[in-house]
Parts: sequence; C-alpha cells; structure tokens
Amino acid sequence: QVQLVESGGGLVQPGGSLRLSCVGSESIFSGSTMGWHRQAPGKQRELVARFTPSGKTYYTDSVKGRFTISRDNAKNTVYLQMNSLKSEDTAVYYCNARNVLRNLDLWGRGTQVTVSS
Repeated sequence: QVQLVESGGGLVQPGGSLRLSCVGSESIFSGSTMGWHRQAPGKQRELVARFTPSGKTYYTDSVKGRFTISRDNAKNTVYLQMNSLKSEDTAVYYCNARNVLRNLDLWGRGTQVTVSS
C-alpha cells in the first residue's frame, strides 16, 4: 500500500525543538517533491517547507531561520527540524509527496505539534 507515515510530533514548550520524520516507499520518494504542510484549528492548510528532487528548498516566511527540511533518499525519509518553536506553530503537520509527471499527490495522516507552556 502506498503511504506516508509521519512521526515526531508532541507537546513542547515555547523555544523548544522537535524533529518530524516522514517515511515512505522508494516509489514515492523517487523524483518527488517532498513537503511539510500544517493546519491549525480554524485555518487553512499551508505549506511550511518543501524539498525538490534537485535539492532546492523553500520555506514559508514565518519559519525561515527556525525550521530546516532535509531528506535522506537512502532511507526514504524526509525530516523537518523545528527550532525556537512558538505557540503559533501549533498545528497538525502533514507530509506530502508530489510528482506531476506521475500524477502523484500523496498525503500522510498528520502528526500533532503543540507548543505551550
């Protein structure tokens, strides 16, 4: 079954750090842009960061300098290192794999990140 599985979410105090992981099969990762999105209560899902097959990265302005996306193709895993977390980072974080040529747009089930004292 083709799927993405996220892990690493949890409760953290403001200023703390978390690392999210997303594991998938090789068939998903090969040639796909891997992204992390998030959805806070009452808000639309937004793109947080993405990593293209060519190695280019993108970050939404609110996380620049605090979050880092990386991928390990050998492990079919994409990571999101989140530092200096703020309460406004609280959301469900979703992993996404997108490959236009293969008509692939796959989502994980999400992992909850709560930043609170």
